[in-house]
Amino acid sequence: MKRLLSYLKPHIGVMVTATILVLLIIVVELYRPIIIGDAIDKYINGSYVQMMEQGDSSLTQSEMELLKNDSFRGILGAAGLYLFLLLSGFVLNALNNWILQKMGQNIIFRMREEVFSHIHNLSLSFFNVTPVGKLVTRVSNDTEAVNELFTTILVKLFKNSVKIVGYAVVMLSRNVRLALVSFALLPLVTVLTFFFRYMSRKAYQITRNKITELNTFLSEHISGMKLIQIFAREEAKYKEFETKSEELFRANWREVMTFAIFRPSIYMLSVIAMILVIGTGSASVLRGELSLGTLFIFISYISSFFEPIQELAEQFGTLQSSLASAEKIFSVLDEKPDIVNPVHPVKPEKLQGRIEFKHVWFAYEKEDYILKDISFVIEPGQKIAFVGATGAGKSSILNLIGRYFDIQRGEILIDGINIKDMEIETLRGAIGQVQQDVFIFTGDIKSNISLNNENISLEEVKQAAHIVNADTFIEKMPEGYDSPVTERGSTLSAGQRQLLSFARTLAYDPAILVLDEATANIDTETEALITSALAKLMEGRTTIMVAHRLSTIQHADKIIVMSKGRIKESGTHQELLKQGGMYKKLYDLQLAE
Repeated sequence: MKRLLSYLKPHIGVMVTATILVLLIIVVELYRPIIIGDAIDKYINGSYVQMMEQGDSSLTQSEMELLKNDSFRGILGAAGLYLFLLLSGFVLNALNNWILQKMGQNIIFRMREEVFSHIHNLSLSFFNVTPVGKLVTRVSNDTEAVNELFTTILVKLFKNSVKIVGYAVVMLSRNVRLALVSFALLPLVTVLTFFFRYMSRKAYQITRNKITELNTFLSEHISGMKLIQIFAREEAKYKEFETKSEELFRANWREVMTFAIFRPSIYMLSVIAMILVIGTGSASVLRGELSLGTLFIFISYISSFFEPIQELAEQFGTLQSSLASAEKIFSVLDEKPDIVNPVHPVKPEKLQGRIEFKHVWFAYEKEDYILKDISFVIEPGQKIAFVGATGAGKSSILNLIGRYFDIQRGEILIDGINIKDMEIETLRGAIGQVQQDVFIFTGDIKSNISLNNENISLEEVKQAAHIVNADTFIEKMPEGYDSPVTERGSTLSAGQRQLLSFARTLAYDPAILVLDEATANIDTETEALITSALAKLMEGRTTIMVAHRLSTIQHADKIIVMSKGRIKESGTHQELLKQGGMYKKLYDLQLAE
């Protein structure tokens, strides 16, 4: 709660204004029944008693008419004041709601941006173990749940607490005996409220967890819908979804039933309290110990007295929900990135692309080393290829160059500078990475090449596309570079998506080019186009390639053969064939195939 309230600091003025407005609203609500009660005593009941006491003999017809007219004017005045208070209450409530909603939306906007920005700065290791649906829930559903806290709960908690005290003070000041009768059921209401708080808290927590589980399931299975349909698993997945949906239904139903029992219970107690007040108050009126107007005030108050108590209990439940959501949001914000910028980073003007690994040891988990004592040097402009069986550590080397993970031992140097001493933005800005699985965003062709970078003009986008042969299909599209692209580029072929990724990389003009199976799963005709594009992309750049098909890396200046996290052989294609080692066996095997 303390951490949540820190978001209110920039809005202290708004909260003070809202507090003043709430106090004015309470005064209006408390005073309205008093106006009617006093009017009953003074202008209705009072005039009647006065006429009865004076008798017809002592009052002339004109005096009686005058008395009636005075009473009628008094009633009209009270009605006018009551109407004024109604309108004032409406204006105050509308103004209060407006400024609170605006403040709440500003806070949630800031929180949502903070969470999304923080997620972007987290390391890849976090995303390897955290479902996407869970993060989507944090950014969307949970922030909206917290919105309730700032726009409704805090103010209503304050309002209802003050209102309960206000009712109690006015009732005690009017008639202590009748006030104590009104409060007779409060102990029972208190017990019921605490029980409701306990039950609603559990219900809210279960519901929030089930929503997260359902969102995670939906995110994963909608993304993998093609695979589900390929293996005809629609029915099985529907049953899984039905189970999770049913769990959420039961959680929501438990929440609904908690409210369904609590609200009528409080209403029943308020009716019992009303009966006690009417019975006791009527007897006092008949005995002349209590005025009719005061009885009306008590009846009005007792019908409203239990309402803020009920709202308080319900708001405690909603408060629990907001706090549970806030806790989940803060659990993401408290995640610390494994990769952080140095305190005093080295800032080279421009990286040339000399890469050196010096006795590098790396493990994703504790001592389970993927790379073991790896050392090599890549000179600027050289083209180096890594080959080896799956799990040999090839892709791990690519991840380490961009510092997506930190090594346990050794050093990685670029232009003689340890990458841990560089700003992450500088390092990754100098590296262009093309992967086997190309991610295409919803938008258009040009935004997928520039990634909405304002520093990359449309001309530069077109030039990059032309160099890598992507313009051959882009210009045939109905709207050219403005042609819409669906999520993940489903309307584009694998080769077209790959050419777009080449254009994207070239547009950012990196000094180092990393190719991770960039030509895998591409048909022969498209491969010729992509091979031509690759040759242009690699010109003048330090290039590191990982490939299973050895035919695609024969032109490399050096080929490094890896096995079980160690370098086994290195040399050019011809040199490795002459050695007759592991590379020769891999080459002969693929040649035979």
